[in-house]
Amino acid sequence: MLWFLFASLTAIFESLKDVTSKYGLKNINEYIVSWALMFFTLPLLLPLLFFIQIPELGSKFELALLIGGSLNIVAIIFFIKAIKISDLSIAIPLIAFTPLFLLITSPLIIGEYPTWIDAIGIFLIVIGSYILNLKEKEKGYLVPLKALVTEKGSKLMLLVAFIWSITSAVDKLGIENSSPTFWAIANYSFIAIAMLPIMLFKAKHSLKQIPQNLLTLIPIGLFQGAAILLQMQAISMTLVAYVISVKRLSALITVLLGYLIFHEQGIKARATGAAVMIAGVLVITIF
Repeated sequence: MLWFLFASLTAIFESLKDVTSKYGLKNINEYIVSWALMFFTLPLLLPLLFFIQIPELGSKFELALLIGGSLNIVAIIFFIKAIKISDLSIAIPLIAFTPLFLLITSPLIIGEYPTWIDAIGIFLIVIGSYILNLKEKEKGYLVPLKALVTEKGSKLMLLVAFIWSITSAVDKLGIENSSPTFWAIANYSFIAIAMLPIMLFKAKHSLKQIPQNLLTLIPIGLFQGAAILLQMQAISMTLVAYVISVKRLSALITVLLGYLIFHEQGIKARATGAAVMIAGVLVITIF
């Protein structure tokens, strides 16, 4: 069960990344935080090049890197914007919509089709998202669902979930044309480098925030890098679906940390909603 320990630590570091990002956004430009999230993973990832065998790259590696990296840049910026304007306990659980969107994108991209078990998982994810916004029910029974597409932070996070449903298939292509570890290093390096000019342009009047807030920015990337390394280690020991399912517990951890650190309201409904959505993910990924 060592894989379970690594997968659980992955979930914890994912949550710490979310919390430190939210904390940093109080005083730091969102484009700087987005760039730091990628750039400061590199001190953990790049040294691995000295310990792994460099794989022979397949013919589709460059295409996967260009498409996957470009889409992830958009997703990361939207992700940071979403947690800036919304409570963590509302925004982060919506990542659970990624496997739901995969049921749409997978048939189109890699020819995988959903089963009736997947339909149960979809139902649980939708019910969980309803519970997340339960406080809106007094305005009408459909209002909690409408909040998903009317509240700006929720809309952005749903877009992130949709983009990641596409990049999941691209990641598979990238790994098939290299190796899991080399793909992670190449992908994050590409994103960090490509995001640099975007950050310099969009945050050109806020660049002094970088040296002033290094102690806040560096942990964001280090937590993300640690999560990646732990996830790769766990995947080497068991099925990917098991690891990702345990990793999704980060949503519940983040909801609790949002309450404890940022004093976000509605903890009971949001924790319950996050738990139901995680159950939906478990159904889709394991059964």
